[in-house]
Amino acid sequence: MSLTHLNLSYSSFGSDIPSTISHLSKLLSLDLSYNDDLALDESTWSKLIGNTTNLNELLLDEVGMSSVRETSLSLLMNLSSSLLSLRLSDTGLHGKFPTEVLGLTNLEELSLYGNEELKVELPKSNWSTPLRILDLSLIPFSEEIIPDSISHLKSLNKLWLWNCQFDGLIPVSLWNLTQLTELNLLGNRLHGEIPSLLSNLKHLTYLDLSRNTFSGHIPDVFHNFTKLHTLQLSFNSLGGQLPSSLLDLTQLSYLSLSFNQLIGPIPSKNATLSKLEILNLDNNFINGTIPDWCYSLSSLTRLDLSMNQLTGPISEFSTYSLKSLFLSDNKFQGDFPNSIFKFLKNLTDLDMSSNDFSGLVNFSHFSKLENLNSLDLSNNKILSFDSNCSVEYILPQLESLTFSSCSVTVFPSFLSRLQNLRILDLSNNKIHGKIPTWFSHNLLLTWMDFIDLSFNQLQGDLPIPPNGTYYFSVSNNNFTGGISSTICNASSLNALILSHNNLTGNIPQCLGSFPSLQVLDLQINNFYGSIPENFSKNNDFETIKLNGNQLEGPIPQSLAHCTNLEVLDLSDNNIEDVFPSRLEALQELQVLSLRNNKFHGTITCLSRKHPFPKLRIFDVSNNKFSGSLPMQYFQEFQGMMTMNDNTQADGLEYMSFYVNTTSVPYNDSVLITVKGQVIEMSRILTIFTTIDLSNNMFEGEIPHVIGELSSLKGLNLSHNKISGNIPQTLGNLTSLEWLDLSWNQLKGEIPLSLTNLNFLSVLNLSENQLKGVIPTGKQFNTFQNDSYRGNSMLCGFPLSKSCGNDEEQPPSVFPEAKESLFGWKSVAVGYACGMVFGMFLGRLFIKTAKPLWLARLICGYI
Repeated sequence: MSLTHLNLSYSSFGSDIPSTISHLSKLLSLDLSYNDDLALDESTWSKLIGNTTNLNELLLDEVGMSSVRETSLSLLMNLSSSLLSLRLSDTGLHGKFPTEVLGLTNLEELSLYGNEELKVELPKSNWSTPLRILDLSLIPFSEEIIPDSISHLKSLNKLWLWNCQFDGLIPVSLWNLTQLTELNLLGNRLHGEIPSLLSNLKHLTYLDLSRNTFSGHIPDVFHNFTKLHTLQLSFNSLGGQLPSSLLDLTQLSYLSLSFNQLIGPIPSKNATLSKLEILNLDNNFINGTIPDWCYSLSSLTRLDLSMNQLTGPISEFSTYSLKSLFLSDNKFQGDFPNSIFKFLKNLTDLDMSSNDFSGLVNFSHFSKLENLNSLDLSNNKILSFDSNCSVEYILPQLESLTFSSCSVTVFPSFLSRLQNLRILDLSNNKIHGKIPTWFSHNLLLTWMDFIDLSFNQLQGDLPIPPNGTYYFSVSNNNFTGGISSTICNASSLNALILSHNNLTGNIPQCLGSFPSLQVLDLQINNFYGSIPENFSKNNDFETIKLNGNQLEGPIPQSLAHCTNLEVLDLSDNNIEDVFPSRLEALQELQVLSLRNNKFHGTITCLSRKHPFPKLRIFDVSNNKFSGSLPMQYFQEFQGMMTMNDNTQADGLEYMSFYVNTTSVPYNDSVLITVKGQVIEMSRILTIFTTIDLSNNMFEGEIPHVIGELSSLKGLNLSHNKISGNIPQTLGNLTSLEWLDLSWNQLKGEIPLSLTNLNFLSVLNLSENQLKGVIPTGKQFNTFQNDSYRGNSMLCGFPLSKSCGNDEEQPPSVFPEAKESLFGWKSVAVGYACGMVFGMFLGRLFIKTAKPLWLARLICGYI
């Protein structure tokens, strides 16, 4: 046959490519691309390349070639004199790609994009081919640097190397590829500054350097980039001010500089950005006011200035094209801008949350925004709302409404007309009384994904979410009565949060068998009866908090099926059982709190290879456990042996996860006992580790192995029958900040090794049988008499009893306390919080420069 051009792309062909295609020996162009179910086997490939030696174009994008061996790829060299264009992207190729193909003397286009198991070695020298298009995106180069030889490709127009794992600096010579029109280096590990040599690439239409670690200033070199339509530099560490030359990019349609460290105001000179459609400057440190030109961009569809430090009132927008406006988390103030309702009639997304807007918001104005899909005005506590509007139809397309922390006092009546609402957040307001009937009938009987009514003053019977709801929170209200059995129909739930109410009755058994439930939080209610017994296998539970109720009976064996569980809090109930050793199977468990129940017997290990390897908070205090301290567990608590150094941008990392099918982060919390007071950590720091076995009947000696738990912050073994000496190995707990061994039967001297505990803020060794000289120096010079009372054979500072010599004891650092340190009385934050978490918080305050916030987080009573 004399066929020279065959194009069957986008034809939805399936099965294997027939081998007879290799008979088309006259072919110059073959395009079978984008037939997802089409496959090319080894034999057909070999025959095709062997017989069609005049091919100029071979386009096989998204054709299955996983069965083609790497040795057969070398057959491409048979086309060395004819091949101009080779596209094999997303074909499933693997093994080593022949380097010689990259050097074919006539090759103008090469695309291997998306073959993540393909190994490509770029020529290190003599790479001077007529390549115009090179796309190796998603090919793993495993921390290699971009070779300097790439600059020899003088004809290159398009260079796409995104997500290739390249490391190091961009070679300086790359900026000499003056014919480049597209440069995409997104998602690598490139660093250094973006040089002013960028100005050489004045023919660029597309530039993407985002998701690297570039630093320094953005060079002010864009005056002559007359063709640039896309500029993406987001997710780097770029600083300095926005270059004013960006405003000269007359063809620019997409500009994203988000998630950097940009400072200063947005340039205010006249902009010539008439084609700009998307402007993302969010998550920087930009200050000042919004310049006038931002309000009148005729083509703008998306403006994101959120998470900055912008101030001033919002002026009047005069563009009708804007669809998405994000101004959240700034310092805007003044009256709520009415121009949003006047001109922006095409808005689909509006987020003005976390600012200081004031004045009256009349919901009737929103009737003009007929296309609005998402509205967030949360955290504007100065705003007031006229919620009883009489508009017949309002926001017909609205799917997401967030009015959290807005001082709302009643359910907005216009909610009754929202037929498409899927997300509703009215949390942290002042809504009181019963849920109106219209709300229950109109919304709770429809399909809603997300409902958050937490932290209000709602009363009456507990509302039941619609069947399709994923997230349902009504915590911190005054709901009464039981949980209706109709909740068993809401089996799509990912998070059910009913904590801090006055609910009573039995917990429905069906909750244990919900297939997708991640969070079950029923804490601080009046539930009684037993824990659900039918936790299904392969469930998704990550957090179960049933503490603060009146639950009885044993822990169900099926809890061991919750293999993803990270937090289990059953404290403050009436549970009567032995220690649930079967929970050793929970390899992800980080928090286990069983305190203040009726557990009894010994704590023994079932000899599982690695029990509780990630446990960081272990609280079984105020029970009736007996026998020896659980040495086998201590030696397996890997999560307490190494410090977690992972941090977030603010220097801290918390236990949290995103609830499935929503974009909502859930922050775990826990109640801990410090100085006899229960404190709720509303967010759990991953560096927080503690063991509390107090108020039980443990006996025997403190195992030496406990000294290996080097990241431990708090240890409480008080009010037991522990005997023997205090082990020297406790001096290895260099992160320890409070230690309570009081009310035991400990003997011998206080180990000198304890003076190595430089962060120890609270020490209680009272009511034991210790003897000898109290060590001095470092933190020991700060402890008062009450740390040692009830040990008649102790002597030395700070006690008045001398040690048989006339030497004056060193003075106390603090004046004599008027109240007993361990009298468990509330004192000022600087003392109660400072003494308990003193060094711990001090280090974090220095690191984060947020002492007031963190004190509120952990102490909870500023």
